[in-house]
Amino acid sequence: MPEAPPPRTSASPETAATPATPAPERPLVGVIGGSGLYSLFDESAAGTETLVVPTPYGETSSPITVGRIGGRTVAFLTRHGADHSVPPHQINYRANIWALKSLGVRAIVSSAAVGGVSPEVPPGTLVLTDQFIDRTWGRPDTFFDRGSVQHLAAADPFCPALHSLAASALTGAGEVFSSTGTVVVIQGPRFSTRAESVWFRAAGAHTVNMTLVPEVTLAAELNIGTVNLSFVTDADAGLAPSAAPGTAAGTAAGEATDAASGSEPDSVSADLVFRRLRDAQPRIIRAIEAIVAAIPAGYEPRELIAADEVARVMAYAVAENGGTHA
Repeated sequence: MPEAPPPRTSASPETAATPATPAPERPLVGVIGGSGLYSLFDESAAGTETLVVPTPYGETSSPITVGRIGGRTVAFLTRHGADHSVPPHQINYRANIWALKSLGVRAIVSSAAVGGVSPEVPPGTLVLTDQFIDRTWGRPDTFFDRGSVQHLAAADPFCPALHSLAASALTGAGEVFSSTGTVVVIQGPRFSTRAESVWFRAAGAHTVNMTLVPEVTLAAELNIGTVNLSFVTDADAGLAPSAAPGTAAGTAAGEATDAASGSEPDSVSADLVFRRLRDAQPRIIRAIEAIVAAIPAGYEPRELIAADEVARVMAYAVAENGGTHA
């Protein structure tokens, strides 16, 4: 993994947390890059800087780059690391979200690669996700695991206001997309079995992913709004062709995917996912830029957790290595 730049701030485990010194203009928006999105802007441009932000939970997945896109100052990090070295179940979600909050971020635009478990979202579709089904386990998924129990209202986990702004922005940019979508988030790093994929579709899911939970709910716990832009890279196993005639994968649902995508669906593989992400990267970045530009400077997220409780989490002691709350 490339050597990280030196920290801009430091603190001992005994000292109170001090947010890292941000760029002169505090970033309103954080962008989290999913698989295939490891940079967002020219890091050599004037005013762009890379920060290592210490957190109570240990290191973030990558250093955070602060720069300009869509007329906004944006804090960007990549959830899998700059060299895709962090698997989904080992991402330090709490460190990532705490660090963005410490820089002043109030809105997150997250990008994600997803498989399509419904023929309604064939490969190549952009989806504004608005619901999730959680099939993960063992991931630290709350900031309130000691001292104070907080019950997050998660009926609408993604910010409805940001979702509406994003839909209008993509429409204005002439982008074809799905304005709604339920993602089932699996543990990873393996892909789904055919039976699981068919089950997910029967449960009402449109897409499958490995990383959106607990990311979105952790952001909500710190009163940060999230809008997600997903790119469908493949027809998931339940829609992909099967070697065994008559299996669930090769019936009407699979034919619907063929018709919608204009080609034979491929069985999901890492090579396929990364190839399609590479080809789609300019389109994904344009869409992110349009969404960022649409978020007003006065955006205020929902207060889903009392502000004093959020402030308590943000005052946790910071460790230079590891974390006092990891």
